[in-house]
Amino acid sequence: MASIFSKIVDGEIPAHVVAETTEFLAFLDVNPLTMGHVLVIPKKEIDYIFDMDEESYFGLTLFAKIVATGLKEAFPCKKVGVAVIGLEVPHVHIHLIPMNAVNDMNFSKEKLKPSQEELAEAAIKIKAALNETTA
Repeated sequence: MASIFSKIVDGEIPAHVVAETTEFLAFLDVNPLTMGHVLVIPKKEIDYIFDMDEESYFGLTLFAKIVATGLKEAFPCKKVGVAVIGLEVPHVHIHLIPMNAVNDMNFSKEKLKPSQEELAEAAIKIKAALNETTA
């Protein structure tokens, strides 16, 4: 059975995409820890990050770095936190989270509930920042 992320890749479920290549996709978490919380995934469904072949693993990491650069520009913060947990969805995903305090990366805290409009605005900000940083 396809993961929810594979359904996003296939266009069966809508997402607020901020960046995409032929192999990777970055989109906003709909229940973020902080505004701008992005998920970065390979389009190929793989459950465990360390089961990825080296080329794909390094490609995903580089793609995440590029997205993080735009994310930090769009949502000014001390750092962009990175987490790979991978228990809730059986599809490799990297969390990129704008953070100003350690607690911003606390996955047990209550998640935000932004509207679709707020998510769309956040995605536009990140895309614009990415266009500036990669130009």
